[in-house]
Amino acid sequence: MLVVVVLLATVLMRVAIVLAVAYLLLPRGSLCPHCGIEMVALRNRFFDRLLPALQRRWCIECGWDGIVRRPPPPRAVPTRRRTPSPRFAPRPTLR
Repeated sequence: MLVVVVLLATVLMRVAIVLAVAYLLLPRGSLCPHCGIEMVALRNRFFDRLLPALQRRWCIECGWDGIVRRPPPPRAVPTRRRTPSPRFAPRPTLR
């Protein structure tokens, strides 16, 4: 029984490694890997729910069609005004 568990664990580890390498080899973002033009996203409700980290895209320029990794969402840059903190404000001079 222990032999079966060990063999099953090694098979599962191999599958995990292959999936991780395949994911990292996919192009990232919305630019075509061949011509560098912005690609059109192909929407598929089932595929988008099954694998939310991946997206199907098609290049209008060269006709490349494939799966890419979704780019990370853009960060919102805080737009608050900088005011000097009280500890860095100049000290009043005593006379």
